[in-house]
Amino acid sequence: MPPASDIVKVAIEWPGANAQLIEIDQKKPLASIVREVCDGFLTVMRSSSSLIDLCVSVCVLQNRGDIKNGSILRLAISPMRAARQLLERIQSHGIDARLEALKELAKLSADPSFATEFINMEGLATLARLVESGTQYESYIPLFGEMLAFTLTAFLELMDHGIISWDLISVSFIKQIAAYVNQPMVDVSILQRSLAILESMVLNSHSLYQRVAQETTVTQLITHPQVSNQEIQTYAIALINALFLKTPEDRRHHIIRVNRPVKAEMAHQLYVLQVLTFNLLEERMMTKMDPNDQTQRDIIFELRRIAFDGDSDPSGTEKRKAIYIKDYKMLGFTNPVNPAIDFTQTPPGMLALDNMLYLAKVHQDTYIRIVLENCSREDKHECPFGRSAIELTRMLCDILQVGELPNEGCNDFHPMFFTHERAWEEFFCVCIQLLNKTWKEMRATAEDFNKVMTVVREQITRALAMKPPSLEQLRVKLRSLSYSEVLRLRQSERMSQDDFHWSQRIQPEILELIKQQRLSRLCEGSCFRKLGNRRRQEKFWFCRLSLNHKVLHYGDLDESPQGEVPFELLTDTIPVSDIKAVLTGKDCPHMKEKSALKQNKEVLELAFSILYDPDEALNFVATNKYEYCIWTDGVSALLGKELGSDLTRSDLDTLMSMEMKLRLLDLENIAIPEAPPPVPKEPSTYNFTYNYG
Repeated sequence: MPPASDIVKVAIEWPGANAQLIEIDQKKPLASIVREVCDGFLTVMRSSSSLIDLCVSVCVLQNRGDIKNGSILRLAISPMRAARQLLERIQSHGIDARLEALKELAKLSADPSFATEFINMEGLATLARLVESGTQYESYIPLFGEMLAFTLTAFLELMDHGIISWDLISVSFIKQIAAYVNQPMVDVSILQRSLAILESMVLNSHSLYQRVAQETTVTQLITHPQVSNQEIQTYAIALINALFLKTPEDRRHHIIRVNRPVKAEMAHQLYVLQVLTFNLLEERMMTKMDPNDQTQRDIIFELRRIAFDGDSDPSGTEKRKAIYIKDYKMLGFTNPVNPAIDFTQTPPGMLALDNMLYLAKVHQDTYIRIVLENCSREDKHECPFGRSAIELTRMLCDILQVGELPNEGCNDFHPMFFTHERAWEEFFCVCIQLLNKTWKEMRATAEDFNKVMTVVREQITRALAMKPPSLEQLRVKLRSLSYSEVLRLRQSERMSQDDFHWSQRIQPEILELIKQQRLSRLCEGSCFRKLGNRRRQEKFWFCRLSLNHKVLHYGDLDESPQGEVPFELLTDTIPVSDIKAVLTGKDCPHMKEKSALKQNKEVLELAFSILYDPDEALNFVATNKYEYCIWTDGVSALLGKELGSDLTRSDLDTLMSMEMKLRLLDLENIAIPEAPPPVPKEPSTYNFTYNYG
């Protein structure tokens, strides 16, 4: 008599027959067990399938040790026979029979044993031929769309077993699948399967990656994520992601490398892809938690279990409830009696709970450290994890504009979100660690919660503005943006802003001062060279502005004067009201003459002309750059135009700096003399000097 542990009682089912309860001795050879089972169903099996096929099916069982008392074992046709029958029905001419066969094939293809037999019978090649020749039957075969959907489903399931390589797929098959994706109007189920097949091609074969990239473009694919069907959005975004991947290793891990600058059109497509990817979170963001839903409450309980390792519950309902309330309070929930209430506000809704669970499971050490760190602090300085995670999720949704439509012409995408297939969750994990770090740096209390969140928002937006290429780079940039650094940046920006407002207030005064200096200098007048036809210096001439700024006086001189020239000697005049404009350099009339271009560069840089009515010009060549700037600025001031010379910019910077320094001096109760103090007399001797020699 075998030990009781070796005997298991199971129910055996067979289509068309009643279930039978039998005992199986696990110590017996597998062949003997199969014979006993078959003897019980011999009559039924003779009418439906061969004993050999059944034995082959049962003998492949490798997990007989997992059979427990009360298990239900279902006998079925062997994979070999099932594959043969389905292949015959698929190749039949009856439309209804073929449809039913394809529908059954879509279900059975997930089984590895069946898939192996079906592929060995060239079944996969048969499905590929059906797809390749699909367009010629589409117009007149009834139920063609439904048949094609089941065909593509079975094809994808069979290929996912990895029995044969994707590289064996024909070019015509790829073109046909790409055609379904590129069509503006195609059945939803066909589009879903086609997108999934193309993604698998890209992820599993470098050569097919190149072929798929030729057959379809991001511009064509970008319309699919904008539909309302969430499955199509997911498949389309996954395919677009895969098409951007640069290496087979990256493609296997859904990682996009956007290391080089991209063109504006591509940048906009990446931005749209980023927005649509985040919009997939909108449903969870706007889903409220049902406080009475035990399944959802179990997720919160899992957060507690991971944090406090509560595998064994204390005895007694009241005692257990008190411990749960204490633990939920340490987790930082606002409602420790029923923390599910914390997730009833939208946004962020259930999305916050999803983020917390991801952190707890994927980054368990970090999660436990954050929770336990705050449990061990003084009550007034503990950071409430639950409340912080919920508010942080809401903040991130707002920063990344989750749920909003893409803006036309916007290219503001973040490369780091294309470097991880769970980029949103990883982004949250980085930011929750930042929040905990900032809370400690600020030595915050519960009353400072909103202040901390404001600082964290500023840290995140500043880091995102730097466009970090990866999540690791984001960590580095956030690490450098400590609370003290944020305060320093705020102060620096505030001072710059104050300086700007201050300069805007005093700049008009300084410009007016410069303008008056220029006009005063024109009133003193200047001597200029007078050029002959051969560009030789022949005589001097002098020009000055009248004291009332209404007339320009000028006239020839035999030699360069030593001081001001009286107005009586300047016989020619030009009313300022007649002046039209001032020209410089090559635009001057006297620089456009035939031989003028032979003048050296210095002459061109010092030349300017005053145009006045009726179509006359007074031509100048200044003696140096300073005189050139003085006169061009002075004439511009007379015309009411902006002073644009280099000298004006230099003077403006110098005077602005001096004025600001003077105004910042503490001169209260100090008398400033109207006149400069006298220069002291020279000393009688210089014997106080030291000879370094």
